[in-house]
Amino acid sequence: MTARGLIVAAPRSGSGKTAITLGLAAALSRRGHAVRVAKAGPDYIDLAFHAAAAGRPGFNLDSWAMPPALVDALLGEAARNADVVLIEGVLGLFDGVPGAPGRCGSTADLATRFGLPVLLVMDVSGQSQSAAAVLRGFASHDPAVRIAGVILNRIGSERHRLLISDAIASVGIPVLGAVLREECLTLPERHLGLVQACEQADFAARLDQIVKVAQRYLDLDAVMAATADILLPDAPEAAPLRPPGQRIALASDAAFTFCYPHILDCWRRAGAEIVPFSPLADEPPPESCDCCWLPGGYPELHASVLAGAQYFRAGLAQFARTRPVHGECGGYMVLGEALEDAAGVRHGMTGLLGHATSFAQRRLALGYREARLRCDSMIGAAGSVMRGHEFHYATLIASGHDDPLCDLADGQGRPLGPAGARRANVTGTFFHVVAQP
Repeated sequence: MTARGLIVAAPRSGSGKTAITLGLAAALSRRGHAVRVAKAGPDYIDLAFHAAAAGRPGFNLDSWAMPPALVDALLGEAARNADVVLIEGVLGLFDGVPGAPGRCGSTADLATRFGLPVLLVMDVSGQSQSAAAVLRGFASHDPAVRIAGVILNRIGSERHRLLISDAIASVGIPVLGAVLREECLTLPERHLGLVQACEQADFAARLDQIVKVAQRYLDLDAVMAATADILLPDAPEAAPLRPPGQRIALASDAAFTFCYPHILDCWRRAGAEIVPFSPLADEPPPESCDCCWLPGGYPELHASVLAGAQYFRAGLAQFARTRPVHGECGGYMVLGEALEDAAGVRHGMTGLLGHATSFAQRRLALGYREARLRCDSMIGAAGSVMRGHEFHYATLIASGHDDPLCDLADGQGRPLGPAGARRANVTGTFFHVVAQP
């Protein structure tokens, strides 16, 4: 194994680590390096940006939701097929849930498990010498986490840079770049995070600008020198997440985009075939398939089109009479009776389950979840425990009368009660599965 690695982290969300990661990945790729980029934690959206920047698929690493052997296997596979692996952190460097050491879901967990140095991206707007105190605190907080360099983001002027750099010199951590407040480093956002790369018509031009900023303001040679060999612990082979069928119909279009690559790859390696279809194009699940998966995404932005997709709705109902169908988050919303959009307009959905959801009455549900399944489903067998997360703004405005699919607990094991729904061959839940612990 020859790959070297580096973690791009920050003291908090919103510091600019995604844009810096994209700039580094694309700039290093254009220098001829084979780069893979991972996202720490449960994030679907950043992966497409990473893939566009590096020219290779992105992937997730999650120390809470994934068993250690799976984390090792995913990083090991990436290291075998690249010479540089960048890991973009989640939240702040040490943020996670209280739990067993190394299983907190924090970026720091990955740094300590794999012996990887951290490049800390600091948003220094609104401060100057105080940035040195913040950096000193992060550098000393955990001796097992080594900060190899810092990038100053959103500096206001050359004088601003000098004030901060001079103060940081006493900390003994090198400044590897200082980026002015460049508009191109601000990526458009909406309620679930960044607007997806596939929806930004100008993303290629925006990425070119980000690369130019990285080449101008970051010391790429010093960044490469700060990388370290990836140290993979000796661990048993990861147990795969079993495929739910031999031929899996997968809803795949602008309304259904949230699929974890490691799950799809795992199904393929186990011999399953994944057959995409588009509900927005009014396509039903292919009759040749033996199960159907409706992933999360943005059905609320396409509710009127889905409501009018008669072939899709009739075909899904026919499919569900004899074969399992599962909806996850956005897919769960589409399986219900109705979806109320942000303007309060009610749209009829497939009605295969009895609930109704609303975006007019928004409420954030966010966090790790552990689900114990009450019945056999496409997620797993009855009684099995799965780990994942919830991240949505939709609310249930009618719960229906279906039996619950699972019992949920939060990331610290506190019970949250029954969740999801099941009716005959159809199941659904807001819970996104990541792995079996």
